[in-house]
Amino acid sequence: MLELRSISKSFPGIKALDDVSLSFEPGQIHALMGENGAGKSTAMKVITGIYRPDSGEIIWDGKRLRFHGYRDSIAAGIYIVYQEIQVIPDSSIAENIMLDKMITRGPTGIVNWRLINETAARYMEKVGLDLPPTTIMRHLSAAHKQLAQIAKALAANAKALLLDEPTSSLTLHEADNLFAILKELKAAGVTIIFVSHKIEEVMGLCDKVSVLRDGRHVGTRPVSELTKDDLIKMMIGRDCSDEHLGKLDVNRRREMLRAEHIVRREKANDVSFQVFEGEVLGFYGLVGAGRTELARILIGEDRADSGAIFVRGRKAGIRSISDSLYRHKIGYVTENRKEEGLFLKASVETNITITIWRKIINRITRCISPTKQFVAARSMVDALDIKITSLRQMAEDLSGGNQQKVSIAKWLAADCDILILDEPTVGVDVGAKGQIHQLIWELAQKHRKAVILISSDMREIIRVSSRILVFKDQQIVGELTDVDDPGKTYDDTSMAIGRYLA
Repeated sequence: MLELRSISKSFPGIKALDDVSLSFEPGQIHALMGENGAGKSTAMKVITGIYRPDSGEIIWDGKRLRFHGYRDSIAAGIYIVYQEIQVIPDSSIAENIMLDKMITRGPTGIVNWRLINETAARYMEKVGLDLPPTTIMRHLSAAHKQLAQIAKALAANAKALLLDEPTSSLTLHEADNLFAILKELKAAGVTIIFVSHKIEEVMGLCDKVSVLRDGRHVGTRPVSELTKDDLIKMMIGRDCSDEHLGKLDVNRRREMLRAEHIVRREKANDVSFQVFEGEVLGFYGLVGAGRTELARILIGEDRADSGAIFVRGRKAGIRSISDSLYRHKIGYVTENRKEEGLFLKASVETNITITIWRKIINRITRCISPTKQFVAARSMVDALDIKITSLRQMAEDLSGGNQQKVSIAKWLAADCDILILDEPTVGVDVGAKGQIHQLIWELAQKHRKAVILISSDMREIIRVSSRILVFKDQQIVGELTDVDDPGKTYDDTSMAIGRYLA
C-alpha cells in the first residue's frame, strides 16, 4: 500500500498541500480529482520524489520513503506519466521507451539496437501505437507522443503507476485501449493513481476517488456510491450544468472568414466553409480528422497546395502567424500549450502581453510601458480567474489548467476579431471549463467575435457551438445548423454527429 500521512507542501505565497492524508491500495484504480490548483500535481510530485514535503511522511510497502529525486522513485517501482508531453524529440520512439533500460550485447557495452527495437515494439503494440519503432518522435502527433509515454511506463514494469490526464490527447478508441491495459494491470496487483478532469472516465473506470480542494483533502469515496453531480459538488462546492449557454445572435450578413476548396496533401481534402460575426462554429471529429491541420493552414503556419482564404470578404495571402495576427486580427490558441502556446521560462505577464507589445511600446524609447503591460496582464488574469502568486510567476510553475488559461489570455489581450480555439479545455477542471465555455459564448454574443472551436469533447462542442462541422479523413462530412436552438436536445445533436462519423 502507498500512503501519504499528513503531507504539507508550500511555495512562495501558496500552500499547495495542507495536512493531506491519502492511501492507495494495490489492485485498485484510484482517481485523484480537484480543480486546477487544488494540489493534485503537487501530490504526484511529492510521491515520486520530485518535490520534498515540508512535513509528513510517505509509506510504501510498510516502509517510509526517503526519495532524493525521481530516479529513486523509479528504482522503488513508482512511475509517473505526465499530461505534458516529455520526450526527446530527435530520438526514435524505441529510444524514448527504452531510455533507462538500454539493452547491450553482453559485457561489451555495445547497444543491441535490434533487441531494443523489438522490445519497444511489443509495448507499442500494447498501447496501439502502430508505427515503426525507429520513427523519430519529432514527427509524431501529440496523441502518438502520449501513447509512447504510456508504453514507456508499461516497459518499466512499475508496481505503482501514476497517470496525469493520460487521455487528454487520445481518441476514444485509443482511450478505450488504455483502459483495457489499466484493468489488466489492476488485476496484476499494480497500484494505479489516475488523475483526470473527465468525470465520465473516472465514473466508468475507477474504484475509488479522492478529491482535493485548495490543497486540502475533501474526502475519499467508492465510485459506486457517487453520482456525477455528487462528484462535481465535492470538487467545486456547487452544481455545474451541461445545458447550452443560449441562442447566439449570428450576423450572417457579415462574413468574417471563408475558406474555398482548401487542399493540402494528407491534411486537407477540398475543405470549404464560412464563419460569421457573432458565431461559434464548432469543428468536431476524432484526433487526426483534419481539424487542427486546417487551422494551421488558416493562420499561415502551413501552406495550402490549392484553394483560397478570404477575410472579411477579401482574399488573404496569409504567410505566417504574424501575418494572421497583425494584418488580419486572427488569433490561434494551440492544443499544445507546452511546446507551442507558452514561453515556460517567462513570466505570466510576458506570456499574456507578448501579442500586444507593438501597441504598448514607447515610440521614442522603444521600451515597453511597464504600466500598460501590468494593466493588460492583470485584467486578463482577473477575467479568466487565473490562479497565480504574482504576474512575475513563471508559466512553468502554474498548474496545467492555469497554463491553458494564460495561453487563451494572450490572444484575448490582442483583441482578435477571429479566434480559433484548439481543444481549449484540455486538462482543465470542470469549474474552469464552465468559465471558459461562458467566455467563448460571450466573445461571440457580446463582443461580436467570430469563433472557431475545435474540440474532441462532444458535450463541449454541443454546449457552446451555434453550428457544427463534422470532420473525417481530412474533409468535412457533415454540417449541423441551429445547434443552439432551445428545442434541440443533446441527444438529438450527438446522434446526428454519430451518423456522420459512422
